[in-house]
Amino acid sequence: MARILVVDDEIGIRELLSEILYDEGHTVELAENAAQARDYRLRQRPDLVLLDIWMPDADGVSLLKEWSSQGLLNMPVIMMSGHATVDTAVEATRIGAVDFLEKPITLQKLLKAVASGLARPVIPASMRSRTERPVLPDPVFTQVPLVGGASVPEQAAGAPARAPLADDSHLGSISLNQPLREARDEFERIYFEYHLLHENHSMTRVSERTGLERTHLYRKLKQLGIETSRKKSSAT
Repeated sequence: MARILVVDDEIGIRELLSEILYDEGHTVELAENAAQARDYRLRQRPDLVLLDIWMPDADGVSLLKEWSSQGLLNMPVIMMSGHATVDTAVEATRIGAVDFLEKPITLQKLLKAVASGLARPVIPASMRSRTERPVLPDPVFTQVPLVGGASVPEQAAGAPARAPLADDSHLGSISLNQPLREARDEFERIYFEYHLLHENHSMTRVSERTGLERTHLYRKLKQLGIETSRKKSSAT
């Protein structure tokens, strides 16, 4: 089977992907940032890399460019992100990434992308047509739940710019004047608490609603400090 390098700064993601790939018979190596991934690639060549885009020390696209310029991008690389734009996915593909997985990553999508990546020959960026562009989905709008049950449409990347919010420093109760990771954690905490409440703390239904595998869901809730069991209300 293949030797796969998983590069992600979130320990829950690394552990989840490692368990899944190990169960499929692959050898899995882990890196929690670009520096560790860079050191590993200088020592050996993995058969495939799962590379997160947003990391604290250097983003995955920059690392991809670095490998390409150094002639080290001779293995298939699959990019991963929960917040990347369409332009970012296009840029990564132009540089040499063979696929893009949007988080949360389902078991079926992961295994399909890995199998496809391992079977696909890697073409250096210098040999690819500059006019080649991947087929991308049309922009769509989804609903982002806010505190109090309100919602606003979330614009997909590539769609026309929307007017700013009335208070452009907040999205609901979330301050936008804070680091991305902290703002994302606040949003995810609101998101999962909303689904736990509306699904009466049924982890099976919450898993179906959010599209997360149960193992990943439990880890995410633990990371956010969210109670998974329904607390009994006190008698009045």
